[in-house]
Amino acid sequence: MAEGEEVHKQAQETLARVEEEVVVTDVPQAEKAAATTVEKVPPPVPETEEPTKPKPIKEEPEEGAADTEVSKSGDNINDLSGSFKEESTRVSDLPETEKKALEELKQLIQEALNKHEFTTLPSPPPPPPPPPKEDQEKPEALEEKDKNPVEEKPSQVVADDETANPESETAAEPEKIAEPAKEGETVEVTETVVVTEVIEEKVAAEVVDDDGAKTVEAIKETIVSVSSLVPQEPTPTTSEATKEAEEKAAPSLEAEAVEKDAKVETLASLLAEEVSIWGVPLLADERSDVILLKFLRARDSKVKDAFTMIKNTVRWRKEFGIDELVEQELGSDLEKVAFMHGFDKEGHPVCYNVYGEFQNKELYQNAFSDEEKRLRFLRWRIQFLERSIRKLDFKPGGISTLVQVNDLKSSPGPNKWELRQATKQALQLLQDNYPEFVAKQVFINVPWWYLAVNRMISPFLTQRTKSKFVFAGPSKSAETLLRYITAEQVPVKYGGLSKDGEFGTTDAVTEVTVRPAAKHTVEFPVTESCLLTWEVRVVGWDVSYGAEFVPSAQESYTVIIQKARKVASSEEPVLCNSFKIGEPGKVVLTIDNATSKKKKLLYRLKTKASSD
Repeated sequence: MAEGEEVHKQAQETLARVEEEVVVTDVPQAEKAAATTVEKVPPPVPETEEPTKPKPIKEEPEEGAADTEVSKSGDNINDLSGSFKEESTRVSDLPETEKKALEELKQLIQEALNKHEFTTLPSPPPPPPPPPKEDQEKPEALEEKDKNPVEEKPSQVVADDETANPESETAAEPEKIAEPAKEGETVEVTETVVVTEVIEEKVAAEVVDDDGAKTVEAIKETIVSVSSLVPQEPTPTTSEATKEAEEKAAPSLEAEAVEKDAKVETLASLLAEEVSIWGVPLLADERSDVILLKFLRARDSKVKDAFTMIKNTVRWRKEFGIDELVEQELGSDLEKVAFMHGFDKEGHPVCYNVYGEFQNKELYQNAFSDEEKRLRFLRWRIQFLERSIRKLDFKPGGISTLVQVNDLKSSPGPNKWELRQATKQALQLLQDNYPEFVAKQVFINVPWWYLAVNRMISPFLTQRTKSKFVFAGPSKSAETLLRYITAEQVPVKYGGLSKDGEFGTTDAVTEVTVRPAAKHTVEFPVTESCLLTWEVRVVGWDVSYGAEFVPSAQESYTVIIQKARKVASSEEPVLCNSFKIGEPGKVVLTIDNATSKKKKLLYRLKTKASSD
């Protein structure tokens, strides 16, 4: 009897597994898909991006010839201003391929926000599963047989059973059960056959021939127990009733699945994380499109690469503590190294980087003498850039890029290892995390040694990046800046008229080119009593300058305001004069250029009413 009880217990366990399989099978496919979406969210996988290293681009012979000429004469090194035009940030202006890439990128970001992939730390890989023990091999093999009962032929089972059991009537019972039945009885018949076959195999393997009667008895008990445990539903009397029930059940299950999917999507959107970059929340409004376009264009519209770059940038900003860094006070000792001043002719804010300031030994030591100070310099540089960027307008069609002016005059040079290391580290961070923020890179006062450095780093820059570069030697620096920035926006030290005083950046400047060996006059007509004030500058001077007032009345005398004299380039770069006028007439400025080079003349004026 003990062996019979063991067989019966094993049959009950097998039946329990079959019932579990039946329950899972009865779940609608739509619900299963929804459940999988909610419960089995894969953990975020850490993604690393390899730095972009384009293949070296061979320089054209003409460029090399120009570089050689600059090293000797100090004229313009390179000007590729015409080779790059800033793309539109309006979605309606984008080509179809870029529109499609933007939409795909937005979908990837939305999925990542729903799964909190931007801020969730990557989970460690799960440990490998332990090897199966010997005593677990039989149950696993048994489960495989339970799941694939069709592989064994019923005729073989019956034949084996007939050999082990002389009662042929009992051995023929599985065949009767396996006969085609009505539609409502399909599930019950299938489960009965599965359990019977499994138990027959197990009994045949474990019970000796002398216990054949016990084997048959266990099989009968198992069949009866399966029939009693499987829920019995009322059998329809006709096939029409069955079809009607199925038609009613199918729409309800389908609607329920759709409803669950909608709930899952709603829940995911409500629980999605909020991520902001430069004060712009991702996918919140149209400004987000401008941000995403920057990453797309930095990766040549490759959606997956742009998505990886965004994820890496968000994680780096969190690790670096950007939001906290913007509010910190890091001192003002480096404010002369980099500063924002004015706008270019297209409205881009202009940032000036003055490398010559590092000739100050004390400043250099405080910035680069050890690792801690270099990290502080790096944090200050990132803070300065972040504060500048947050002043930009990220609306479509707005200004979302900067113009960088890099002054290399008296730069410490390549022999300063600490400066090179800090600059290299800062450059890498800017390339990886601040894409497409520079509309133009203007290098002025470029020394001869920079040519060699430029040749070394050029192969690691993309053609798009190089097309934004403009180089100018010392003699052409002011002229080059004035090509992109109006004189009232250019600081005095760089050839413009922008400084503290009577005039501001809203007072427009007139620019005139004075030909070699020529004299040029400027007239300011005046019709009433006033105080006339003007500023004048000739870039590089070495010309003669004079000013006088000529009354309209013929009997009046000309008044000398400024006697003509030669102004050297080392003198005050901007001359400011005032003259109180009591009668109609005109103020005449005279510029006499006796040199063999053309000169750039800058001037502006304003009047104040006089009560005298």
